[in-house]
Amino acid sequence: MSVQELVQDIKDYLPFFQASNGGVTVSGGEPLLHVEFLVELFTELKKLGVHTTIDSSAGCFSRSPRFMEKLDRLLELTDLVLLDLKHIDPAEHKELTGVSNEHILDMARYLEEKHIPVWVRHVLVPGHTDNDVYLQRLSDFIATLNNVEKIEVLPYHKLGVYKWENLGLAYSLEGVDPPTEERVRHAEEVLHRVKTIPKRS
Repeated sequence: MSVQELVQDIKDYLPFFQASNGGVTVSGGEPLLHVEFLVELFTELKKLGVHTTIDSSAGCFSRSPRFMEKLDRLLELTDLVLLDLKHIDPAEHKELTGVSNEHILDMARYLEEKHIPVWVRHVLVPGHTDNDVYLQRLSDFIATLNNVEKIEVLPYHKLGVYKWENLGLAYSLEGVDPPTEERVRHAEEVLHRVKTIPKRS
């Protein structure tokens, strides 16, 4: 679908956006793999006065001049970033995802430099991301960022396991159950302990 076709479809929702203070959120996959497309899309959406959000895990963030030039153009058109911070520890992050997290934390700092509002999302995975020491370290890191408007703890779930099974792939979190409500509440308390996040109306 072209940008023009997509924008034409989005126009049908403008009355709803205006009534609900909503907008367009681009997720994925990883939307930052398609920066040029997003620049074109968000340029058209801004002409219509539409709020724009990117839902990203920052996995492809790079300080290379070419990427940064494109990213800066996109951020000029972006109202909010939903940033997925899976784990604060580089080694644990690599064990969980296959890559370290230095570039992801670097993007978090860069978004602060650019004054882009951010909602931090943290998936709580028992035995992996719910360790109190790591939660406190993540809380301390978030407290250094002045652009974080909201922190969300997302309980791990098994809804996507069937996709791995259908592809014949080994599921790396086999045997891991969703966290209890008590652990979710505890994680929320830890992540909010250092930094008071203003509520959005």
